Amino acid sequence: MASLQYTLLLLLLSFTYSLGFDPTAQYCNPNTVTTSSTISSNIDRLLANLVAPFEHGTNFVEASYGKDKTTKVYGLAQCRGDVGTSDCLGCIQDAAQQIRKLCPNQTDARIWYDYCLLRYSQDQFYDQVDTSYGELYKNVENVTNPDDFNQELGNLFKKITSKAIKPSNLGLGKDDKKLSSFETLYGLVQCTRDLSPINCAQCLAIAIENFQGFCYEKKGCRVFYSSCFVRYELYPFYFPLDSMKTKDDILVKSIINR
Repeated sequence: MASLQYTLLLLLLSFTYSLGFDPTAQYCNPNTVTTSSTISSNIDRLLANLVAPFEHGTNFVEASYGKDKTTKVYGLAQCRGDVGTSDCLGCIQDAAQQIRKLCPNQTDARIWYDYCLLRYSQDQFYDQVDTSYGELYKNVENVTNPDDFNQELGNLFKKITSKAIKPSNLGLGKDDKKLSSFETLYGLVQCTRDLSPINCAQCLAIAIENFQGFCYEKKGCRVFYSSCFVRYELYPFYFPLDSMKTKDDILVKSIINR
């Protein structure tokens, strides 16, 4: 019976529709390539165990699979805290399918979407700040008054970071700041829920530092790390959306390897 349920779940993953989700970034650790059929099978079973709880409305799962320490794999899947259950499930299903296509032979892999994150490894990584690899995206357009903008940006992210590190908020902080009668700044931070408040704060501080470097003067920026995510825009991008419309960005991408 267990084997049949596992097969049916893999079929569900194979035929799930993407709901328009596209991976924003992925990392396939080149130092963890394996030819072990046991590890590969354990990863498939781990992914099935990660996805299943999302069908019942959860938005965060930790799981592991494997009896032997040399072939055991650990995984984590999480949706952004403001995303609804239907979009969350679709994102995680797509992530589980795509990560095996993009990283077929690696035992350390991560995949990021705007709505969700999924990763697995043979190392037990829970409650560890991981900023060893990151991907950054910035809007190509500049703000007109960078000094005032950066001050408001800093104040906003202090506010939402303080929200994120409260246990009751489950790593999520979001808010907006009206800059003028026609312009509003929107910000969001999200830590993975395995992090302690102090580790969440540490990860967010490292991510936000990129605003003054890679994203200086830019109208929008996204920073993806394995333990946290930060983003700001001059239009609404998190839920619930207000009456303004979101828009497509022209972005420049950068990769961080530490």
